[in-house]
Amino acid sequence: MLLESSTTTTYIRAPGGRPGTSPRVTGWLRPAWVEVDLAAVTANVARIREVVAPASVCAVVKADGYGHGALAVAAAAVAGGASRLGVALAEEGHQLREAGLDAPIVVLSEPPHEAMSLVADDNLTATIYTEEGLASLLDVVASSRGPILGPISVHIKVDTGMHRVGASPGQAVTLARAIAAAPQLHLEGLFTHLAVADEPSHPFTAEQLARFRRVVSALAAEGVRPPILHAGNSAAALAHPSSRYQMVRPGIAVYGLAPAPCMQDDPVVQLLQPALSFKADVSYAKTVARGEGLSYGLRYHLAEASVIATVPVGYADGVPRRLSQVGGEVLIGGRRYPVAGSVTMDQVLVDCGPDADVRAGDEVVLIGRQGDEEISAWEWAERLGTIAYEVTCGLSPRLPRIYT
Repeated sequence: MLLESSTTTTYIRAPGGRPGTSPRVTGWLRPAWVEVDLAAVTANVARIREVVAPASVCAVVKADGYGHGALAVAAAAVAGGASRLGVALAEEGHQLREAGLDAPIVVLSEPPHEAMSLVADDNLTATIYTEEGLASLLDVVASSRGPILGPISVHIKVDTGMHRVGASPGQAVTLARAIAAAPQLHLEGLFTHLAVADEPSHPFTAEQLARFRRVVSALAAEGVRPPILHAGNSAAALAHPSSRYQMVRPGIAVYGLAPAPCMQDDPVVQLLQPALSFKADVSYAKTVARGEGLSYGLRYHLAEASVIATVPVGYADGVPRRLSQVGGEVLIGGRRYPVAGSVTMDQVLVDCGPDADVRAGDEVVLIGRQGDEEISAWEWAERLGTIAYEVTCGLSPRLPRIYT
């Protein structure tokens, strides 16, 4: 069985060999892969829906589902009750449509002119925040030769202080007037993005929401009332109830990860299930003598003879080269072992200690649970000085995704 995702390929696995070894990937010869628990995605969306009700959920599946595989997780999110899907690019929405997903899809940034035709052809919901973007959308609708099923839904994005993209409050009112007056368009939504929602005590979130409410009031004074207001990303949806409005846009929480380290102990976050594991098999193991150096640069020296396991993944797969320098570990046989020496493009070395019973074919968990131990994406992120989002998005497409 083979499932095509937007950037990844998925295979089933056959049973492994001796106890403790991994199932083999059928049709994929390199023993390294990402496992994604789709039931966890479905359960996470259902849990988020319970928390934010009566607001609906737009599950964000951009960047190939944060590295999980957009097509599979999009279907799982819809099964959990997501009423919409969020993407960053019209091309991402097109891939979902080609796969047969018919849920409403919101393109969360204004598409360039060259991509605007996909919005019309694939019945995507456009985000608009410039007059040029609106003119482009209207031009595409006017020149379209294919059937367009009713007015195209549009959401206006307002910049309330993050200063990435978005219309100013005054521009938002002007755009709303123009969209409301265009019979080819339907002003369905108005939204903003919160810059510090993952710092729950930061006062600027309240300021952004106040600015957003003023824009809503200004539109209402013009007789324009978009039926869907939304501001809540994962952090805001969980920690700031006033941001929920009619819809929330969870991203990282859909995949069972906290929006920030400080939120890992949040009671709702504790109920979410991490969906992704990153695994491989030991490809080679041998005892290396005391005093020997390992990997490029020979900077890791053995204080005593040790079993060194080679794992066939490297920085080309999304294992950061620095991981060995910041105390990175892996799990083998339910125990933690350090990454030894520089991570190379295709392989890492693991110091398993003297007389360790580690052999080729043994399962290695780089991210995920094995026995009573767990290494999370946030553990990698905190060691590396980044965020869990970057860790999962950085896992290479050359790792097949296996859905369980």
